[in-house]
Amino acid sequence: MDGRDLVRSVSGVGSGRAAQGLRTVRSAWRRRRIDAAGLPPRGTERARIPGQVVGAEPGPGGGVIRFARSELRITVAVNGAVFRGWDGAAPQPSYALAGKSPEPDLRAVLEPDKDGGWRVVSERATVVVSRHGEVQVCTPGGVMLRRDLPPRWWEADGGGPARWMQRSEVAADARFFGLGARASGPRLRDGTYRLWNTDPGRAFGPGDDPLYLTMPVQLVVADAAAHLVFHDSTWDGTVVLREGEEGAGSGHDRPGRSELRMDGGPLRGWVMVGTPARVLHTWASLTGAPALPPAWALGHQHARWDLGDEQEVRRLVEGYKERGVPLDAVHLDVGHHQDGQAFTVDQDRFPKLPGLAEELRQDGIRLVSAVGPAVRAVPGDAVYDGGSAVDAFVRDASGRTVRGEAWAGESVFPDFTHARVRAWWGGLYRERLEQGFAGFRHEMDEPTSFTAFGETTLPRSARHDLEGRGGDHREAHNVYALCMARAAGEGLRELSPEERPFVLSRSGWAGMQRYGGTWSGDVASGWPGLRASLSLVLGLSLCGVPYSGPDIGGRDGSPSPELYLRWFQLGAYLPLFRTHAGVRSGHREPWEFGPRVLEHARAAVLERRRLLPYFVSLAHLARRTGAPYVRPLWWGAPEDRALRDCGDAFLLGDSLLVAPVLDPGADRRAVRLPRGRWYDTATGRAYEGPAQILADAPLSRIPVLARAGSVLPVRGADGGTELEVWAPARGRTGGGLVVLEPADGRGEPEIERYTVRRQGAEVVVTREREGGGTGEPSRPVRIRGLG
Repeated sequence: MDGRDLVRSVSGVGSGRAAQGLRTVRSAWRRRRIDAAGLPPRGTERARIPGQVVGAEPGPGGGVIRFARSELRITVAVNGAVFRGWDGAAPQPSYALAGKSPEPDLRAVLEPDKDGGWRVVSERATVVVSRHGEVQVCTPGGVMLRRDLPPRWWEADGGGPARWMQRSEVAADARFFGLGARASGPRLRDGTYRLWNTDPGRAFGPGDDPLYLTMPVQLVVADAAAHLVFHDSTWDGTVVLREGEEGAGSGHDRPGRSELRMDGGPLRGWVMVGTPARVLHTWASLTGAPALPPAWALGHQHARWDLGDEQEVRRLVEGYKERGVPLDAVHLDVGHHQDGQAFTVDQDRFPKLPGLAEELRQDGIRLVSAVGPAVRAVPGDAVYDGGSAVDAFVRDASGRTVRGEAWAGESVFPDFTHARVRAWWGGLYRERLEQGFAGFRHEMDEPTSFTAFGETTLPRSARHDLEGRGGDHREAHNVYALCMARAAGEGLRELSPEERPFVLSRSGWAGMQRYGGTWSGDVASGWPGLRASLSLVLGLSLCGVPYSGPDIGGRDGSPSPELYLRWFQLGAYLPLFRTHAGVRSGHREPWEFGPRVLEHARAAVLERRRLLPYFVSLAHLARRTGAPYVRPLWWGAPEDRALRDCGDAFLLGDSLLVAPVLDPGADRRAVRLPRGRWYDTATGRAYEGPAQILADAPLSRIPVLARAGSVLPVRGADGGTELEVWAPARGRTGGGLVVLEPADGRGEPEIERYTVRRQGAEVVVTREREGGGTGEPSRPVRIRGLG
């Protein structure tokens, strides 16, 4: 705890929350004392580098290269990913990987290279190791993509984890993406980025870092190829990025640079090389297929902080129904809990919650419950007593249970890094299911207490099980939310196996897509917040988390009608489409902004509903291939440098290009088009790319363009699925994949493949049969783009 923490804590005392403020100050000082006792000073440190090569030992898929003061393990997996681990580090144990490590590719062999170095040649990448410990990752043709300089460790004389640093160079034309949810992006400019999941404690904008969800996952895009690098350490760290420049300094290129410093953990990781689609597919095969959201979660959702009782929920739903705005889910915040305690319901305000949930379900609306990890520390409370019985709560180095301040008051925190605790916590969701909830939103799971109003949470010296290995919060902090999501996902699959779990987690780490998605958190209610919303979704997509979205309208404050509508229009094309009203923002339903905004917002929701079959197809494709719903414009053409620098538009699948309005007063906007023909879906006008066009963006809509030759599954007037086909250019063909779920949402989906071709003045659409050959489409077809 530093001076800033104390000032924040004391400010809580004078802000009308005196009782909570005093508890906050006490909690902050208590955390400081715990860390002072549990984290002895490091004292003097010794620096270490690998030294020179002294030998090598080939093995399956690669081998071990021995240096004077370290060793490097290199293994090429059958999926093409390359593992690199220093000091004997192996791929497991790992919170990121799904199950066991992939089998090694036996075709990849460790062999001597020039100047005393070694190399491993595989189908997708060549890894060259110099005699001093420099590691180069190259394309199969030998073009260097990444050069890792010899790492450096700092080891404390008194023992304990070693800090380490890894400096890397990339091509001069390369651009950096990823690192989790970053408000400034999606392209990461020169700067320092911290790897420590943090609740900022206030509404955030593009300049704020770090935020709730950080990952040591970098996607680097260059002319030669893209590559994804993952450093598998959960400790606190920083990444410093410096983009390169071609022809800098006497006509020579200046490479891009990345410097990673970690406070501990193994120096190990993976690198994948290829096209963006191949890289994300390999990443998903390593870390797990994205969870498939239930179909209703792809519709329109609404959350409001002050939904205080059952009648208020009914009034909200009736307001949407009366105005003809479809609604698919309502989120209840912590206000529906009894005294702020999760897994309890305030019976005074929600006396018949199961009846309300069933009533809403009959109208096609689900209830989603907010759940936090903090458990009120009151003997006699069922959750607290149950957790105490299984020794579930985090303890400090002296064995005392760690306490913090949360919505429920003085609270304790489960250790989700223990399998027994996850099983106990997963069973608690039974109460939520019996109350009629269909989905869950994890709040404050960084984890955050009110120790310093948004600063760090549990003491860094707090002890965690870490799957039996043992360790402290420095190692467990970044995966705390991931493990909580795992507890929920596994518990819900056991409690309700016939339903697909729906879990949103505000925080997380690499691999979180296995259990659900995320949202923006408390983004600021302004135009910069709108721009940050898109950056967050695109950045997470490139880290393997395809299902995410912002709080439309931001956290607090009163967005203007124009800003609210433009945010709403953007949200209608993002995977998670959720309107939101925060603590001090009042009501944020579309009709609160006037009849004009209501009319255009209704149109956006109806278009989202029309596109639901397309979103369902994208969800299944993400699960099967790792390809995100929302993709940067360069997804199919990473060599196009103009597209690499474009972060204000995106592709929705392969078929649609969405160009949201991110600035006030705009009724037209520039749109960068990838190669090919594109149709304005509102006017039918055709454009030829690559080019930059000026598209109309009246208040009623944002520019959306369809790729020529696309086949989009859409909802017809009768509720059935139809095919919207955009005519290919003459001499070109097209096609599409349509994934159709069974009517009850259970069982294996039906996959239909279509091809499209021009035949004179007509467009011919055929369906590919499973046994070979083609046939007529099995559903109505509407041809567009022939005008």
